[in-house]
Amino acid sequence: MALNGFNLNGKVALVTGGSKGLGKAMARALAEAGADLFISSRHENELRAALDEVLSGTGRKGRYAVADMSRRDDVTRLAKTVLEQMGRVDILVNNAGTNRPQSIDQISDEVWDNVVQINLTSVMALTRALVPQMKERRWGRIIHISSVMGFLSKEKRNVYSATKAALLGLARASAVDLGPFGITVNCIAPGPFLTDLPGTLLSDAEKKAFADHTALGRWGEPNELAGPILLLASDAGSYITGQTLIVDGGFVVR
Repeated sequence: MALNGFNLNGKVALVTGGSKGLGKAMARALAEAGADLFISSRHENELRAALDEVLSGTGRKGRYAVADMSRRDDVTRLAKTVLEQMGRVDILVNNAGTNRPQSIDQISDEVWDNVVQINLTSVMALTRALVPQMKERRWGRIIHISSVMGFLSKEKRNVYSATKAALLGLARASAVDLGPFGITVNCIAPGPFLTDLPGTLLSDAEKKAFADHTALGRWGEPNELAGPILLLASDAGSYITGQTLIVDGGFVVR
């Protein structure tokens, strides 16, 4: 297929957690490829600035909504809002996530329920709400943002690893359900990308250890997710479904 297989003109993409880090980088890549954008996060001040940055120089349209993915009614409202304001969602990037490290004998019900709701249940609920209109058009791209922590783990990552591994299974099952309708469902599993979340959770020694453990010897830059997201969001990746693309600088192979 020619390079125009990556063209997203006429498509609408929704990126949750799109106001910073990997979400913002992926939203920018989708806009540069021609998609109109809708982004969500919990903080309106971040969303307004992020949307301007994402759309700058692209000529694309965009909107945003405040949504707390730990609240099921917010997830429902987000789906309704984006369809009302954009008319459709062709590409859904389930990127919003959280990590609250606790060892297995210390996990509180509150932390378990919160992380599972944000990292897994909200993904199911938002996908469920947006799939019917994709089925009608017989085209859709659903991309869950998992993690290398879905394949391996480290201390106190019980809830995080459980939810990120669950996304792999959800994508496989949904791919089977939705394949007959021209809808693909895949995961991207990022490795060490030094965004706000690991930046606040990890010590300098841990950051160095992660970098040293990659084959490339460094952390990833958020814009290095542009190629993977465009492949899975466009016609260029039309025969890829039920898969997980690991983007980790060679972390897992070590």
